[in-house]
Amino acid sequence: MKPAVASSLSILIYHRVLARPDPLFPGEVDARRFAQHLRLLKRFYTVLPLSHAVQGLQDGSLPPRAACISFDDGYADNAQLALPLLQQYGLHATFFIASDYLDGGQMWNDRLIDCVRQASGDAIDLRRLNPELNLDLGRLPIASLAQRRAAIGKLLSQLKYLPFGQRQHLADAIARLIPVRPDHSALMLSTAQLRQLQHAGMAIGAHTARHPILANLSDDAAAQEIVQGRSALEQLLQAPVDLFAYPNGKFGQDYGARDAALVRTLGFKAALATDPGAARPGDDPYRLPRFTPWRPGAPGFLWQLWQNRRR
Repeated sequence: MKPAVASSLSILIYHRVLARPDPLFPGEVDARRFAQHLRLLKRFYTVLPLSHAVQGLQDGSLPPRAACISFDDGYADNAQLALPLLQQYGLHATFFIASDYLDGGQMWNDRLIDCVRQASGDAIDLRRLNPELNLDLGRLPIASLAQRRAAIGKLLSQLKYLPFGQRQHLADAIARLIPVRPDHSALMLSTAQLRQLQHAGMAIGAHTARHPILANLSDDAAAQEIVQGRSALEQLLQAPVDLFAYPNGKFGQDYGARDAALVRTLGFKAALATDPGAARPGDDPYRLPRFTPWRPGAPGFLWQLWQNRRR
């Protein structure tokens, strides 16, 4: 365990900020809880734009208890709910966008979550899916909230590391077996909302085009995902995009040394992972750790942040 030295950088990672608590995902951050996080960060930490923090890591100018706020994927509530709170507290964040899902897209995991959330009856029968897939999905009980959570967890874990095309095909097949009401509310950011974040002074980073597991891709396919994601954002924003976050983000599992080298070669200034810990001067800027405390209440939040700085 490392000492919690003053010159460490805590980078927090969020995905969504909900309007109200979700009984299916009680740990998901809602607006009230996010506001509490911002109050605590403003009081006890020095929150910096990510680009400034990266420079501070490189030249030794990082202030004590430095922190950054980041969001992954590009959900619409980032603009609708997170942005007004960030503005209220005068804090900066970087938003990493999977470009293909802008303007009405839906990632495979969100589609499956929506299916399980809306499914009727006491169980979801997936035994009709192709047996050659060699997946143990079977019959998933959903009579209680706990069972629905378990069903979602099983589906996501079984599909997550399949090849991208196979994963998408299987998610589509599961969705056809579970009729759901169309949800016309936009889950992901629109181009207008993306520009709203930019115009508010927030930073926009790349997060690939389709959010694949980079470690599963060939060299050419990985490069194409990273380049296309950045190019799409730069075209929409008419501004350079030089920060990157790895999808899923665990080193050795979701991305590897090849991908970090590729991001460096493509000219990004830094890349963020999801491995816990705090960054320190001399750390690889293309493998910066991130962490967000999940304990409710101010003491738990601050305690976990402090503990994370000691990793």
